[in-house]
Amino acid sequence: MIKKIIKLISLLIIIIIIFAIYISYFGIKTTRLNNKIESEVLKFNKDINLELKSVKLLLNPTNLSLNIKTHEPKIFLKNSRLELQHIKTNISLKSFINKNFSIDDLQISTKEINLNDLIQLTRSFKNSTQLFILDKIVKDGYLVGDINLNFDTNGKIKKDYEIKGFIKKTKLNILNKYSVNNLNFIFNIKDKEYFLEDIEGVFNQVKLLSPLIRVKEKNNQFLVNGKVLSKKHNNIKILTKLLGSNFKNHSIESVSFSTDNNFTFNLNKKFKINNFNLESKIDLESLNYKKKLFNIKKYLPNSKDSIALENHKIFINYKKNKFNIKGEGEVSIQNKNDYLKYELNKIKNSYNFKTTVNFNSNLILLDFINYKKKEDLESTLFIKGSYKKNKKIKFNTITFADKDKNSFIIEGLNLNNKFKVNDIEKLDINFINKNKIQNQISLKKDKKNYQIQGESFDATKLIDKIFESDDKNESSSIFENLNSNININIKRAYLDKDTYVNNLKGNIIFEKNKINKLSLDSVFPNEKKLNLTINTNNNKEKITTLFSDYPKPLVKRYKFIKGFEEGILDFYSIKKGDTTNSSLIIDNFKVQEVPVLAKLLTLASLQGIADLLTGEGIRFTDFEMKFTNQKGLMKIEEMYAIGPAISILMEGYIESKKLVSLRGTLVPATTINRSIASIPIIGKILVGKKTGEGVFGVSFKIKGPPKNLKTTVNPIKTLTPRFITRTLEKIKKN
Repeated sequence: MIKKIIKLISLLIIIIIIFAIYISYFGIKTTRLNNKIESEVLKFNKDINLELKSVKLLLNPTNLSLNIKTHEPKIFLKNSRLELQHIKTNISLKSFINKNFSIDDLQISTKEINLNDLIQLTRSFKNSTQLFILDKIVKDGYLVGDINLNFDTNGKIKKDYEIKGFIKKTKLNILNKYSVNNLNFIFNIKDKEYFLEDIEGVFNQVKLLSPLIRVKEKNNQFLVNGKVLSKKHNNIKILTKLLGSNFKNHSIESVSFSTDNNFTFNLNKKFKINNFNLESKIDLESLNYKKKLFNIKKYLPNSKDSIALENHKIFINYKKNKFNIKGEGEVSIQNKNDYLKYELNKIKNSYNFKTTVNFNSNLILLDFINYKKKEDLESTLFIKGSYKKNKKIKFNTITFADKDKNSFIIEGLNLNNKFKVNDIEKLDINFINKNKIQNQISLKKDKKNYQIQGESFDATKLIDKIFESDDKNESSSIFENLNSNININIKRAYLDKDTYVNNLKGNIIFEKNKINKLSLDSVFPNEKKLNLTINTNNNKEKITTLFSDYPKPLVKRYKFIKGFEEGILDFYSIKKGDTTNSSLIIDNFKVQEVPVLAKLLTLASLQGIADLLTGEGIRFTDFEMKFTNQKGLMKIEEMYAIGPAISILMEGYIESKKLVSLRGTLVPATTINRSIASIPIIGKILVGKKTGEGVFGVSFKIKGPPKNLKTTVNPIKTLTPRFITRTLEKIKKN
């Protein structure tokens, strides 16, 4: 009996073991648990319906639990349907036997499901602001994933959940401003930690790649870090769409670049970004910026109305209130490429910059100092300074040097936001200009005043500018508000390429950007003097005097006068407001060629004097001109010249670069002799055989544009009292 019982028990144990092994490996299919599982799901959310096929039970003998698995179930949430690959869960064997089990965990493997449907399902379990915003952003896309959830005794999801899978063909719309299309990536989501890998997509029509983006939730905000790559793009429309309205007013015609970016930032619950850090490497293959660049052609004569950058390597580092950018590559402003290297640092509202340009290929002109850097001559421009927004620009150092040992150094140059000079500490120049003249001069600041001194300086261009200026405005327009005393001491100053003065000394006093007082003295090599003074009296009248007993270098600048010799020049003017009254006196000189005068003499049939003019020259004992200048209009009240051959009395006006209108009287010396009997008879030797017997002289008119003057001459038989009076005054004076 005992043996039978033992056999029966043994058999029962064997059957139980076989059954356990069977259900452990093969399981048991049943539909009896469907209603129970569905009711358990309803405990979590009453809006969710679960459609199950048969359920398969597998025994887990290690922890005495049953693994429940169903294939191809369907989840219904309102109007959405999710088709799954399978659902797994575990229940204790004891609760199963007692028919009182609850779900402890849930493992879901999906088929390809719609993202919006999944977001709705997730929000049904655990809603949040982030999921709400995500639901608004996501417009399309598909997901395949595995969801592992564990539940506590109250049916809430524990923090050890994990969701992983991949997303493809996703479409996002962010604030109707940024769009993302064809977004694909692998994801792994854990509690307060999100991993996105192998990301690729099209952001505002720009294709971007990212190997990894990590998001970690901490202290009620998200810590985000990752890497974003962009492939090479060469469509300017794409760049415009990428940067949006911030880029709409650009002047970039074309661009081709790729980027490698590492970033970190914090994102709060309201999706506000802070503590943004960025490290970028930009491979700029080409960029063409087309816009007229001020008056750059004056300095780079072969320049185009564009700047082209090629093969630039750019590094950007942004951290909180600090920004750094470094780069270098080829730059083309003219016909040939030069090399550019640059660095910009931003700390709060201050920008520090440093730039080096190697102008090795192209031509450079600094016409105001007559400097020319030839093509293919190596040269380097270095600039270092700082800038504060809406405030001044400070250039700590500006240096330029070429291989011919020409150099320019500027230190402590401050400009306001209108590029006017506030201050300058030092200027050193040492170069040979186009006139083959060595320029070696320096400017140094001494408290609020300046010292200009040097061995030699070519002032040709400076004097040309003064002589050609329509408005002799002494205001120093490059300064914002100059109030300084400038002392000058230059051993040799050139007035033109052949003429110079020695020991140019003096000072200039500026008040409110205008010359209040000036005194300059110098001596020509022939011991002749040149003096210039400017003084301002109590009536705010500016009085200018210029004296030279060697005026030839000054007069010969006027191209219509050639062969000027000898003489003494004395100039005097008074300026008040915008009106200047001036007088110019030149004594005891002769001229050899004046085209207008030669034509006038020919028309007056004074061929003998005309021949003398182009021969050894006509001598004048006195020349005096009284005139006024106002806003580009010169009114000649009287210009009188007397000499052994002819005398001229003239008046009129000259409208700068527009119109010349002059009229006057020209009388040969023989006629004056017959009328006044005070000048030695010159007769036919000077006036020739066709002097116009019985005619005292001629009246004339000169009128027209400066380059197309028309001259008319009429004979006169009687001299005007004014002419006779002026002649008598001069004769008496002499």
